[in-house]
Amino acid sequence: MCLGKKGVNRSVPTGNASQVSDGAAAVLLAKRSKAAQLGLPVLGVLRSFAVVGVPPDVMGIGPAYAIPVAVEKAGLTLSDIDIYEINEAFASQAVYCVEKLGIPMEKVNPLGGAIALGHPLGCTGARQVVTLLNELKRRGKRAYGVVSMCIGTGMGAAAVFEYPGN
Repeated sequence: MCLGKKGVNRSVPTGNASQVSDGAAAVLLAKRSKAAQLGLPVLGVLRSFAVVGVPPDVMGIGPAYAIPVAVEKAGLTLSDIDIYEINEAFASQAVYCVEKLGIPMEKVNPLGGAIALGHPLGCTGARQVVTLLNELKRRGKRAYGVVSMCIGTGMGAAAVFEYPGN
């Protein structure tokens, strides 16, 4: 319930009520030459991506299967990756994916994931990319990062980005 103009209670249906992390975002992908032509800085380089299928009843495991495919396509190994932004749709699925991949927890969501920051649904991938690229830039050296998420219909998606360094 919420208060109307005259103190009258009005119900708030789910269609117009949102979580505190709700919002919008955009990520611009362009050729380096186009970015230079437009005077835009190159914040990172998309090295590879992968989308895989997993059984729909365990859709949360998608990142555990998409990440290795994307990393291999980039010509890297899991240990070459400096930061993993793995969407935490649920705490248990994030823990499963990290353990299945055998990656150190200190490399996962160093600024907090969806549980800490929120899960703005349609904006999650863009939020992850921006968080990843900003953290890689803050660290200042050439580095690689991964963004990944599960998808409710039984898929996992992952992308590998490179930050060229300052």
